[in-house]
Amino acid sequence: MKKRVFLIVLDSFGIGAAHDAADFGDVDANTLGSIAATGKLCVPNMTAMGFGNIDGINAVPSVENPLAAYARLVEKSRGKDTTTGHWEMAGIISESPMPTYPDGFPNEIIRAFEEAVGRGTLCNLPYSGTDVIRDYGEEHLRTGKLIIYTSADSVFQIAAHEELVPVDELYRYCRIAREILVGKHGVGRVIARPFVGSNASDFKRTGNRRDFSLVPPTPTVLNKLSDEGYDVIGVGKIGDIFAMSGITETNPTHSNREGMQVSSAMLDKDFRGLCFINLVDFDMHYGHRQDADGYAVAMSEFDAWLGEFIPRLRDDDALIITADHGCDPSDNSTDHTRENVPMLLYGRGIDAKNLGTLLGFDNVGRIAYELITKG
Repeated sequence: MKKRVFLIVLDSFGIGAAHDAADFGDVDANTLGSIAATGKLCVPNMTAMGFGNIDGINAVPSVENPLAAYARLVEKSRGKDTTTGHWEMAGIISESPMPTYPDGFPNEIIRAFEEAVGRGTLCNLPYSGTDVIRDYGEEHLRTGKLIIYTSADSVFQIAAHEELVPVDELYRYCRIAREILVGKHGVGRVIARPFVGSNASDFKRTGNRRDFSLVPPTPTVLNKLSDEGYDVIGVGKIGDIFAMSGITETNPTHSNREGMQVSSAMLDKDFRGLCFINLVDFDMHYGHRQDADGYAVAMSEFDAWLGEFIPRLRDDDALIITADHGCDPSDNSTDHTRENVPMLLYGRGIDAKNLGTLLGFDNVGRIAYELITKG
């Protein structure tokens, strides 16, 4: 039995196209392959754990005596987004994809939102998050209208300048949108996208992003653990992804660096249960922005931190490293990609072996639950 399990999600770290990637337009996607091709990827600690031994990986060398159990995970759910991936880890299989809006949101949704918040809106199209504030930011400042946009994912995003719309007010608008976007229009996430700057040439998104997810439709492993009296601690956007359902403590963060700092601090915390961590920069700053070099450097920084984190684990701790989807920074799209993901499982008494290719991200939640409750 493990007293504490640390579950780290490397947001968007796919390891190659899934068997059904063609259904999603991602037949050649390979996030790992793209960042390895830069020559800037240096992950000796993950390599020593057996990362390069995972089925299908050839961008990282294998090792003869890996330190961890390792597996390739294949998603069951019909999606390639953050909410779907994390929910599946926790035991919810999404048989149908969440709604997306390639032509923008219908008029009835936009009208209802405008009436509820008392402001007009701009854009209402699929857009890159950096491009949309460049193209609509100045009009937003002139008119006070909110910038509404989406992507290939199931998201309703609201961008607003922090000096015009204070962050707390933007969050209130997101909560209103969340109440409107239910039923057939129940998008996975409503996302606050605050930005700063004086004009189109220097507008920049801030770290005050926040996600407002649907409440999971059925109980998850997180609910099961917390109902049984265990701690379920979220780091990063975990609390938002699960709408706090089953979460006993949340620690929002603004960057990978902050997420890793908080995770290190958790090593000194005497809790019993799960510490569920999301490191979002890989997706938000590098995958979506088609920055393979930056992605590789960020992953190398994580690996260096991992080299300091692992020696501090207690004998009754376990560590799981995985991902929620892909976001290939070298393809022809800024969107997520349908990929398999890695799983590394490390801890005293855990057999270091190849677990093969496993169907379902829900294996992650199952393993975490069993480690905590059964050993």
